[in-house]
Amino acid sequence: MGFNVRRLYRSSSMILGLATRNALRRLRVRLTPASGREVALRNARIATATDVRAQFANTRGLMTKLAQMAGYLDAEVEPDLRAALASFQRDAPTMEFTLAEATILAEIPDFYRLVKEIDPVPVASASIGQVHRGRLRSGEEIAIKVQFPDAAALIGADLDNAGLVAGALKLLFPSMATSEMADELVLRLGEELDYTNEARRTQTFADYYQDHPFIVVPRVNFALSSPHVLVTQYLHGRSFQEVLSEPQSVRDAYGEVLFRFVFRSLYRLRLFNGDPHPGNYLFLEGGRIGFLDFGFTKEFTQAEIELFESMIQAMVLDRDKPRFAKIVYAVGLVTKDDLDPDAIADFFRDFYDIVADDRVFEVTSAYASALLRHTFDHSHPVAKYLNVPRAFVVLQRINLGLYALLGYLGATANWHAIASEIWPFVAAPPTTPIGEAEQPWLQRHPPQ
Repeated sequence: MGFNVRRLYRSSSMILGLATRNALRRLRVRLTPASGREVALRNARIATATDVRAQFANTRGLMTKLAQMAGYLDAEVEPDLRAALASFQRDAPTMEFTLAEATILAEIPDFYRLVKEIDPVPVASASIGQVHRGRLRSGEEIAIKVQFPDAAALIGADLDNAGLVAGALKLLFPSMATSEMADELVLRLGEELDYTNEARRTQTFADYYQDHPFIVVPRVNFALSSPHVLVTQYLHGRSFQEVLSEPQSVRDAYGEVLFRFVFRSLYRLRLFNGDPHPGNYLFLEGGRIGFLDFGFTKEFTQAEIELFESMIQAMVLDRDKPRFAKIVYAVGLVTKDDLDPDAIADFFRDFYDIVADDRVFEVTSAYASALLRHTFDHSHPVAKYLNVPRAFVVLQRINLGLYALLGYLGATANWHAIASEIWPFVAAPPTTPIGEAEQPWLQRHPPQ
């Protein structure tokens, strides 16, 4: 049995085993007399969380990435299970420092000529690599991201066969055509294996957001970076979990900065960092946010950006349902072209709800979870005709990832007004203190 087949078998067996054991626990709870059902349910939840943590403890690659996503996307997942999965956001399995150092020295032989010290204990770990803190001989602190030696084999085994990925996606989206979705995910995830791609994209973001009053992207040290090693400026800040106890006004401001970063990058740089999970942000002094990890980044064409703009224009600004329906037919989002435009608008309206009206809108965890469920809802009459063209695959992470983060923050703002500042076809004047503070920087950073 080949490595890829064995790995697929192990992954499938692990997921099936987790699902089966969880189903049996739920059955036992239902069979428990009413007087003891609450205790039984609590014990079942703890057992499931422990099971999940144990099963994922030694996985890497795509399985770890799925665990990271599952840990934050849906706030209505049972707290014990969510906590078990959330531990993978920055604490995925690690490798021994000797292996990390061997990778570094194999690709950068004169590493220690420039680097004075490196902490052998990683400060974070993700799906295909881990991060160490170090210091240059000049005194500057650096973050050293080192890829696992087996990452290419692991990811390759997961992604080698787009048909297998499409089959897995079909389990989640039974009504959709999934081949284009699988092709795009395979391409994006495969790109993560070459850190030179991430270095280039990170520096693109860093150059553009240089001196921004609220957005910080670490600079890349190209002399110390290679295909499997990425060295950047080290940022000091608090984690996402730590800022959740801040006053609501502070969390609102953080939410606005996250929102502005995502959509400003999309419409000004034509780039979207497609991995918005809590471990990729550091909260710095002065209300600033440090943005990390640009391995899973999508670059859009001007034509694709203009397409997104036309959909916003039709759905949000003009409320023109027939025109919106024609657009989604033309781009292949819906495969049947004679559906009722009202039905089309009804299905897609949820994805625009946050910016639909000129009003204050609180993004709650319940809202974000409802949006996630809507994405996977197969009961809507339009759902059976859905497709996800490649341009929309990564973009969908806005609806899932960004709004999940805003939901945890309980972020409240007039998102329509803020978006109107950012949309190039509106370019409205600033409406918030953050928007006002951004103006001098914007004048120095025109659209690319």
